[in-house]
Amino acid sequence: MSIQTPSRYGKKLTDARKRFDSQRLHGPIEAIELVRSLAPASFDETVELAVSLGIDPRKADQVVRGTVALPRGTGRTVRVAVFATGPRADDARAAGADVVGADDLVERVNGGFLDFDVAIATPDLMGQVGRLGRVLGPRKLMPNPKTGTVTMDVAKAVTDFKGGLVEYRGDAKSHGVVHVPIGKVSFPTRHLVENFRAVIEELMRVKPASAKGRYLRGVTLSSTMGPGIKVDPARARLTDEEVADADA
Repeated sequence: MSIQTPSRYGKKLTDARKRFDSQRLHGPIEAIELVRSLAPASFDETVELAVSLGIDPRKADQVVRGTVALPRGTGRTVRVAVFATGPRADDARAAGADVVGADDLVERVNGGFLDFDVAIATPDLMGQVGRLGRVLGPRKLMPNPKTGTVTMDVAKAVTDFKGGLVEYRGDAKSHGVVHVPIGKVSFPTRHLVENFRAVIEELMRVKPASAKGRYLRGVTLSSTMGPGIKVDPARARLTDEEVADADA
């Protein structure tokens, strides 16, 4: 059996892991600075926040799901598909939707078209869109009122999602872990800190009353190809002063 030579990326990741204590719990700002400095890829990696919540997502009263507006945006182009007809379809196009349709769009998606990141639908078309559950569901693209993607105000929804609104969900498959992108490695530390804070505060806001014990059980930050940096859950909620002191 031949021994394969480690890839250049593999060497960079190995080197990155040697440059920090993987078991240490860092403060959020320090963790963000580490993520930026340790990102091994040559492209502008996405910074992702993973939060392990003390919930049982199998119970209806402990489902944590919604959207949060990142004050500094995501740093990426969000492709939006809208299922609408008539004036609502016109509104969606005017707001910058990438693809708009009704029966025709349902057929395209059913045939394999998935060149979009967010799907929005007016309530009257959900009967047709619902039939795409086996296509959209596994990719977490199914429109849902809880995330603001089933709405008559499609123009606002398109504008919001293109402007930095992101979905979050702690589902059963991930045992209550919420994954949210908070920007790009190229973002200034301050911008990533502001987005981090927005997500943490939103998760605290929607804490289920029935959730018992510690709610923020684990917090990790990483770049697309970089190592995970552990954040101290007890220090995850940043003050105004801490955000203001973050390096720009």
